[in-house]
Amino acid sequence: MPHISVKMLKGRTEEQKKAAADKLTAALCEAIGCGDSHVTVGIEDYTAQEWQEVFAEEIEGKADTLYKKPNYDPKSLL
Repeated sequence: MPHISVKMLKGRTEEQKKAAADKLTAALCEAIGCGDSHVTVGIEDYTAQEWQEVFAEEIEGKADTLYKKPNYDPKSLL
């Protein structure tokens, strides 16, 4: 039942997204000891402009739940 949600800038191919989903699934299964049949992965693409709102809501707005914090200014993507 773990679900991984990936939000990133547009531009990756379907093959890259599939590879990322496969590797994230494998890493999560190894880290927490679950079977891959229980894992789902969603990927959402955003423009740099759209990312500004996502960053504010999902990263700055949920900083207390982040286990890996960003080291960049989202405005640098514009």
